[in-house]
Order: sequence, then C-alpha cells, then structure tokens
Amino acid sequence: MPLVMDGERMGRTLARIAHEILERNRGLDELALVGIRTRGVPIARRLAELIRSISGHEVPAGALDITLYRDDLMRHAVGPQPVVRRTEIPFSIDDRKIILVDDVLYTGRRIRAA
Repeated sequence: MPLVMDGERMGRTLARIAHEILERNRGLDELALVGIRTRGVPIARRLAELIRSISGHEVPAGALDITLYRDDLMRHAVGPQPVVRRTEIPFSIDDRKIILVDDVLYTGRRIRAA
C-alpha cells in the first residue's frame, strides 16, 4: 500500500487544520470537538491539544459512536454483528458549535450518520 502521509506531514496537516478552526471560530468558549469512533477520536483530541497550545484556550473533545445509525448497517444481513462502543461527551452541547472530526472523507456515510 502506498504511503500517503508520514508522521511529520500528518502533524503539519493537523496544525493547519487547528489554525483554520481558530481563524473561523473567534468565540472559542462555544466551540467543541467530537470525534467519530474509532479513528476520528484521536484526531479530535490532537486538534484540541494543538488549539490549546496555539491559543491557550481549552476546547473540550468527546467521542461519538454512530454504528447503529449508518445507512449501510443492514445491507448484509448475514455476517458479523457491528460492535457498538460508548459515546462519551463529557460536556453540554447546548449552545455550542460542534465540529465533527472523522478520518474518512470519501462517501460521507459516517458524517451523515453522525
């Protein structure tokens, strides 16, 4: 499999995304990041840490499991059952701008489920 990004390039990309989030969201008090399980969660946490290191402001990060909401869940009725994990959002989402974070940007199926 070809290498798309190495660790250094991934770090630079996440730093650019963190700067973009800061530029587009002046009111950080109402901002929160929610990573879609499984691989969106560590990306959301890394972005929250980068935002804190750049701005000095803590942005809460949580985790969302969208397994049961995917539109392709029952496409193959026979086979392994999906593993449902915990949704962990340890902060109120009322009156917040929520940025959903995922590692897949192909069909949009996961983000629609979220």
